[in-house]
Amino acid sequence: MDGKTTVKYLQNFIKAKDYNPELLKDYFLKLSEEVGELSRAMRKGLKAPNYDEIKGTVDEELWDVIYYAIAIANIYDIDLEQVIKAKSRMNESRYPSPVVFEENR
Repeated sequence: MDGKTTVKYLQNFIKAKDYNPELLKDYFLKLSEEVGELSRAMRKGLKAPNYDEIKGTVDEELWDVIYYAIAIANIYDIDLEQVIKAKSRMNESRYPSPVVFEENR
């Protein structure tokens, strides 16, 4: 990877690979399952020593959580890049910070 993977690319990648609106409940159940697996990996402090050995680690489980969250967003036809911008604006007004979300980055 070049460090420039966008949320839009991830949404398109997952939609092309795994888009089954009839499985919405299953995607949610998988998301819940993966959150539990992430919790276990975090509790045990399982961090991958390198990117070839991620099985069962926080690294792998975080991706699984992101994957199913994006799959659900795709079913609802949610543009996550737009949601991120809108939610960041909401948060900036509620929780002022010197760190401001920069759009188009």
